[in-house]
Amino acid sequence: MTIKCFDKLPDEAVKIRTLVFVEEQGFKDEFDSIDEIATHIVMFDGDNPVAVGRFFPSENEGEYIVGRVAVKKEYRGKNLGAEILKVCEVEIKKIGGTAVTVSAQVQAENFYKKQGYVSVGETYFDEHCPHIKMIKNL
Repeated sequence: MTIKCFDKLPDEAVKIRTLVFVEEQGFKDEFDSIDEIATHIVMFDGDNPVAVGRFFPSENEGEYIVGRVAVKKEYRGKNLGAEILKVCEVEIKKIGGTAVTVSAQVQAENFYKKQGYVSVGETYFDEHCPHIKMIKNL
């Protein structure tokens, strides 16, 4: 597996996010203006893109937001999501970040807890799906 960072939304990330978030989960507003400013991480198995994530600065100094972490169905259960998250955290630390927040789907809350994130506040809905804010100090 290889991992690449992109300053612009690559086609490989569009394909995976469309598969996972739009086709599998039914989100309609998957792509947004944040894609233009975010750093995008893509993991490849050879030439095949298999997992993605993105990060961008929040309004709070030193804090970054990680999101759109997705793994193709046939590659799930292999800790690739955790690897994507770790790469985001390493890249964020390199540029001086001190904390990471995620807007986690409630169904993924335990995944993020295993990676050291702590839930903050109440659940809320993003489109049709319950989410919870989570944070990790780097």
